[in-house]
Amino acid sequence: MIKRLSLTARITLLFAVGSCAVLIALGWLIDHSIERHFEEQDHDALAGKMMLARHAIGRVATPQEFERLPTVLEDALIGHHDLVVQVLGPQKEVLLESPDVGFPATWQARGAAERATQLHTWTQGARTYRGMSQDMPTAIAAWQPLVVTVAVDIEHHQAFMHTFLQTLWLFVGCAAAATGLLGWFSVKRGLAPLRAMRDRAAGVTAHKLDQRLPVEALPPELAELAQSLNDMLARLEDAFQRLSDFSSDIAHELRTPVSNLMTQTQVSLSHPRDAASYREILESNAEEFERLARMISDMLFLAKTDVGQTSALMATNSVPVDLVEEVRGLFDFYEALAEENAVRLDLSGHGVVQGDRLMLRRALSNLLSNALRYTPRGGTIQVVLECTEQHCTVNVENPGQAIPAQHLPRLFERFYRADPSRQQATGEGTGLGLAITHAIVQAHHGQVWATSTKGRTCFTIQLPPTQNEVNC
Repeated sequence: MIKRLSLTARITLLFAVGSCAVLIALGWLIDHSIERHFEEQDHDALAGKMMLARHAIGRVATPQEFERLPTVLEDALIGHHDLVVQVLGPQKEVLLESPDVGFPATWQARGAAERATQLHTWTQGARTYRGMSQDMPTAIAAWQPLVVTVAVDIEHHQAFMHTFLQTLWLFVGCAAAATGLLGWFSVKRGLAPLRAMRDRAAGVTAHKLDQRLPVEALPPELAELAQSLNDMLARLEDAFQRLSDFSSDIAHELRTPVSNLMTQTQVSLSHPRDAASYREILESNAEEFERLARMISDMLFLAKTDVGQTSALMATNSVPVDLVEEVRGLFDFYEALAEENAVRLDLSGHGVVQGDRLMLRRALSNLLSNALRYTPRGGTIQVVLECTEQHCTVNVENPGQAIPAQHLPRLFERFYRADPSRQQATGEGTGLGLAITHAIVQAHHGQVWATSTKGRTCFTIQLPPTQNEVNC
């Protein structure tokens, strides 16, 4: 398989071919123009000689003067060393003819008007002639009309054109080579920033994702590409950092339950115990296993959202969802926990969205669970539903310690906690609830964000409304 030409070679070849085409077209135009100039020059010269011949023949009035006509014509046409003449009588007999020149007989078969206006070119031996022929009347009735043919040897014209074409082709070849070299040099210089980008990109590794391409030093055509690559590197750096943090968080989150299991198991094996003690240890281990299973299930769900599997599943299970019914159902579920913590649950507004009922309930449940976890005793959790033609909004607001502004954008990251001490001592949370809520909302083409000011924190979910809700 023939190796593809490099960009430098292709542009250089394009330069050379383009310059050759332009020079050849220019050469053809010059050649055609010079040839036309020579023809016009010969036509003017021959027309002038014809006028002299016509004037001389028109003065012939007697047979004696007619006998002296060759001498008169020679005197009239003198001054052009390449000129040849032929004079034919009424019967096409040759009255005068330059020596060693064979005039073509086919001329006489043409009409007088055609012969008088058109030039005729013919070759005899090594010479080429261009001439014209005209009928000329005389004052003697028996000797008219006479057919006068004058022609000029154009060998010197052809020699000039031959030399010109040779020079032209030599010049075209040299110009093509020079243009190719110039194009190669220009392309090499022009692509130097691209090679610099290649070298800089080759130095980017997983440990050097902070490297960036120098946009300011590049031409505008490459600056956009470099900026796009820099943006991609920034996204990769952020993704690698998140992956590193995620791996660290996983290790940290798994270490505690695994350590608890190992400790309890080792303690239980250190000396014999009664059945009740073993049962208590197994129940404690079962709780840790349940927490591990819940964490693994949440991580698997988030992994599916990353590859888009949940979006397709939610689209299949999409139905109109009455948010009022879902929130009231969750209020019933969390009623016992709310009463235990002396927290009041309040709902206002209405809204219907299109989506997966179970997934939306899970997202709302995570927000309510989070609000219950951090609402002080005697506080009220307010759930406000608002629906417009553009979107439906769910606001879950609770009192409590404010979250610093720098932590708000990262609350929906996996295992991220603004304050680890806020985690319940029981360790029920896995640090994935808000991340799951964010994934579910995004799968429904919505948005979720958090605000926290003056001792109140509000989580907002914004979803597209159903068509029925819009019509209402």
